[in-house]
Amino acid sequence: MKKNRENIVVRTSIFSIIANVILASFKVLVGLLARSIAIISDAVNNYSDALSSTLTIVGTKLAGKAPDKKHPYGHGRIEYITSFVVSVIVLYAGITALIEAIKKIIHPETVNYTAATLIVLVAASLVKFILGIYVKHKGKTVNSTALVASGADAFNDALLSISVLASVIVYMIFHINLEAYVGVLLSLFIIKTGLELIKESVEQMLGVRAESNLTKAIKHEITQEPAIQGAYDLILHDYGPDKYLGSVHIEVADTLSVTDVDAISRRITKTIAEKYGVILHTIGIYSVNTKDPHIVQAKKEISKIVFAHPGILEMHGFYLNKPEKTISFDIIIDFKVPDRTQVYKAIYDEIQTKYPKYHLNITLDIDVSD
Repeated sequence: MKKNRENIVVRTSIFSIIANVILASFKVLVGLLARSIAIISDAVNNYSDALSSTLTIVGTKLAGKAPDKKHPYGHGRIEYITSFVVSVIVLYAGITALIEAIKKIIHPETVNYTAATLIVLVAASLVKFILGIYVKHKGKTVNSTALVASGADAFNDALLSISVLASVIVYMIFHINLEAYVGVLLSLFIIKTGLELIKESVEQMLGVRAESNLTKAIKHEITQEPAIQGAYDLILHDYGPDKYLGSVHIEVADTLSVTDVDAISRRITKTIAEKYGVILHTIGIYSVNTKDPHIVQAKKEISKIVFAHPGILEMHGFYLNKPEKTISFDIIIDFKVPDRTQVYKAIYDEIQTKYPKYHLNITLDIDVSD
């Protein structure tokens, strides 16, 4: 699967390189003959696309390197760096096009459009639209942000070519030169796209919340194990596209033996790896009181106190130890709550007042996954 993904990314990028080099070469020739800075700038943009696709290939190949002692989790995150570089190239292309368009407004030049100019621009627009659809589709299919970025850039190039085409038609019919003004509008659009792609790439490198559908599916799958009463604190560390290492806490009855828990943990690890490609390297255990009905009642009372406060998303890992006089559990407070610490303290004080003889171990947990 991993090798197949790499092959798809490389083949798609090579196809994109060939298409962009051919288009750029024709545009340079027509641009020089027509003395059109807009067409030549468009050609330069196509050459930058070819460079972006080359970087995508390099990034994919480097990301596919096997893990080593220094990088035991592999090199998959290199793809995010590649995506960032491609995004910067998109931004640079937009800024360059904007500068050239402004220059053309300040110092207009006489142009010489022909039928060949129209044919090349129409063909370029069609090819770029098709290329954008193809590359973006392949990128989404194999979860390659670099390909998705290249596909988005191809759409931008198609719009740029169309704007140049429109200005050529207007000039040939009405003898009004609009290509520079249209170029300014399209350049601003390309700059906006480049900034959005950079933002997305930076977020991936920083680490973002795992997809809700994936985390919910994994938790649901875990709780299908009969002995498990709940799955919490699922953390997924992203080490490249579709490569996750994670940890989770599960609640099980205090009547289970270590052997029982070990068997359950192994089954969970195997199932999640096979169905979702996620390696759960750590499974923490929360023991649930089941033997003493008074403790079960105490849990209900404490739960009522906790959820009476604003912003409480979850309470889990509850365990009351009578001999040691301790009460332990975790609470998750919504990030939207202005002062989560204040809510935590209010809960702590209220429970401590109700159970003064007990030592409280209440953990203010983090809302890491859905």
